[in-house]
Amino acid sequence: MRRRHPLSARSALSSLSLLVAALLATTGPAAASPQAPDRSPRSHQDTPLAAPNFKAPYPCGQRWTLGHHSAEVRRALDFVRADGGSTAGTPVLASAAGTATRMSQPSGAGNYIVIDHGAGWKTYYFHLASYSVPSGASVGQGQQIGVTGSSGNSSGAHIHYEQLLNGVGQNIVVNGAGLPYPSQYNQSYLTSDNGCGGGGSAFRTWGSDIRVRADAYLDSAVVNVLAGPTDVTVVCQKQGSTVTADGYTNNWWSKLRDQGGFISSIYIDHPAAQLPGVPVC
Repeated sequence: MRRRHPLSARSALSSLSLLVAALLATTGPAAASPQAPDRSPRSHQDTPLAAPNFKAPYPCGQRWTLGHHSAEVRRALDFVRADGGSTAGTPVLASAAGTATRMSQPSGAGNYIVIDHGAGWKTYYFHLASYSVPSGASVGQGQQIGVTGSSGNSSGAHIHYEQLLNGVGQNIVVNGAGLPYPSQYNQSYLTSDNGCGGGGSAFRTWGSDIRVRADAYLDSAVVNVLAGPTDVTVVCQKQGSTVTADGYTNNWWSKLRDQGGFISSIYIDHPAAQLPGVPVC
């Protein structure tokens, strides 16, 4: 009887390869290992930085006109009063809370304040006649930071105002709305509500159907009506259209805190044309 010879090494390897191939054909390829999630930190630039709720840089109730000329740096706007009041000497207010720093550039911006609002946001206020806060002061929205003037390279009293994000000038936004950029004054106007909240002096009105207007002018929009004598809080007063009633004439108007507008001060039950103890808007 013949003896069986053992398989050669080559034959054994060949048989093993055939067996592996058969198994792969039956079970299919091995599943790919799942990739680990990307946990690398994202750049802070991926997340938009929320802007503060900026207000106009001048007092409650004042109406100013604004303009932008081609030589302006960044996206600045210039403001001058358009309500009969004097631009020079008017308080300049912080348009949002932050940390104020005094700056000076005699050949350019003059005396100016920079407010750091955090998260990369800053505001600039150029050409001040004087400062009202020291460097490093924490200021609240509506707080006086300076006085409007014409220091530095300026042809007249005005507020040069800027909003910057990470050092880059931004289109100016007030109360969440973008402002226009007219090439000259008296094409666009903005009435401030900065510092209007809270405070004020209590008075009572007389008369009926007294119209509350958006500004201190008879051609301003009616925003409310006082049906009869009403207890009101006056936050500030300013001069506007002249009104005559019951033989009296008055061109002072009162800004009402709770009714959202102005009434002629002739309808305030007080003998003085200009109300005592009430600041000028």
